[in-house]
Order: sequence, then C-alpha cells, then structure tokens
Amino acid sequence: MFGGYGLYQADRFFAILMDGRLYFRTDEQTRAAYVERGMGPFTYEKARRTMTMNYFEVPPEVLENREQLAAWANHAIHAAAAQGRTPTKRAKQPRRDH
Repeated sequence: MFGGYGLYQADRFFAILMDGRLYFRTDEQTRAAYVERGMGPFTYEKARRTMTMNYFEVPPEVLENREQLAAWANHAIHAAAAQGRTPTKRAKQPRRDH
C-alpha cells in the first residue's frame, strides 16, 4: 500500500511504521494530544497529490516511556476499532467474455 509496515491487533489496523517513524491511529478524542506536541499526520503521495490519513506520529517522549507507549497504543487500537473493520481487498474475478 505505502511501502511501510502496518501493525494490527487482531483485525484492527492501528499503527504504521515508516522510515523509522511510528504513527498511531487517531480519532477526534485522541488527535489533540499529538497536535499539542507538534506531531504531524502520516502523509503519502498518490497521483501527484499528498494524501493524509488519520495516523499521527508518536512523540519521542512517548516512545521512550514504556507505560505511556502502551497506553497510547491502546488508545490507537480503540480508535481503529471504533472506525470499524478495515475492508479487505477483493480478489479480481476473471473476465468472462460472452
């Protein structure tokens, strides 16, 4: 999808690891904590456009504190669960010529 790694808890896609940076899934309740610490969203290029996702970079002080990191990961898991199940890709069906 984007060249990084997706982290899952069961079927919940809650984090992205890309270029040595960790991004957690956010929602309206959790996003402010990232923004207040100056952290930005995960972005990528698609068709010469910058796309933004609801994943924000985890602050360094959170990465360095095991308890905080676990708590923030838990919030990200809950945000992913609230968003619903990630749709699975359908396999392409063979084309049938009539």
